[in-house]
Amino acid sequence: MSAQFPLFAAEPIWSVAALTHFVRELFDSNPQLQDVSVEGEVSNLTRSAAGHLYFTLRDAQAALSCVVWRADATVLARQPVNGDQVVAFGSVSVYEQSGRYQLYASSVQLAGLGERLRQLEELKRRLAAEGLFDAARKRALPAMPRHIALVTSPRGAAVSDMRRVLARRWPLALVSLLPTVVQGERAPEEIVAALQAANCKHPDVILLARGGGAIEDLWAFNDEALVRAVASCPIPIISGVGHETDFTLTDFVADLRAPTPTAAAELVATEGAQLLADCQLLQKALADALTTHLDRMSQRLDWVANRLGRPSSRLKDQTAQLMRMHQSLQYGFKSQVQVQKQILSRHSEHLPRLLQQNF
Repeated sequence: MSAQFPLFAAEPIWSVAALTHFVRELFDSNPQLQDVSVEGEVSNLTRSAAGHLYFTLRDAQAALSCVVWRADATVLARQPVNGDQVVAFGSVSVYEQSGRYQLYASSVQLAGLGERLRQLEELKRRLAAEGLFDAARKRALPAMPRHIALVTSPRGAAVSDMRRVLARRWPLALVSLLPTVVQGERAPEEIVAALQAANCKHPDVILLARGGGAIEDLWAFNDEALVRAVASCPIPIISGVGHETDFTLTDFVADLRAPTPTAAAELVATEGAQLLADCQLLQKALADALTTHLDRMSQRLDWVANRLGRPSSRLKDQTAQLMRMHQSLQYGFKSQVQVQKQILSRHSEHLPRLLQQNF
């Protein structure tokens, strides 16, 4: 039987593990396989209990096993689903336990998204250069809006959450809903039309909002025509689009960006209890200020009264002085009358003699 294997006698015999490890090192040492982007259709998608993603990328001719570790899977902008045409970026290596080569992906994006993101970044730079994102052009929100307009989808959790928050925190405001689709090809045009309709109602503030979703679901809010419509709107606008980690161009151009639709409603609506507390603080401050002012005026009045003296005392003194003057006048008058009587008496004694001399 040994005569059947003369060809292999001089060759080394590999173990499965050794050969597989050797092949893996060939993959790992090849720089062309360390940063690769592969496009294909997602299939056989599963998520392990540890949070790792496993799926297969397929095209018409071949299939490739892919892995996304949990740390990368949790930060994906959009979780892939079966049937997605995606571009996966990562490195190619061999999983020795199964002897299978696979792509260890760190990011997974819908096919064509990379070019759209590049175009978005270019549009963002151009609009920023025009000053549309400048903080100086942002307007302050009204403290107590009487009329709030909601530009959003009439269906879904976003509009319900906003209405509930506004009813609880600021029930005095009139809330108008301007319904519109918030994703898809028609969305930018319809949202612009809804903003124009909102302007005709002359609200104090507009909430432009939609719930969270994948980046492509929010793409309508990156439309240039919509961004310019938000910038030119005469009414202050709060943009509450997606989740806290989502950013669209309407967030940059709006007067205020809220992380979620619910947060947008909270930002525009002063809570009634807080407003009452503020009024009570103002009332106390006003009462304290009035008390302080009255105390100061009372002190000043006391000082003036001390300078002037008591009115009754002054009147008594002036009455006594008047009596003394009256008595003095009476005495002077009587003395003067007595003098005049004496003079008249002397003249009367000489009058007969004068009359005889003349006649």
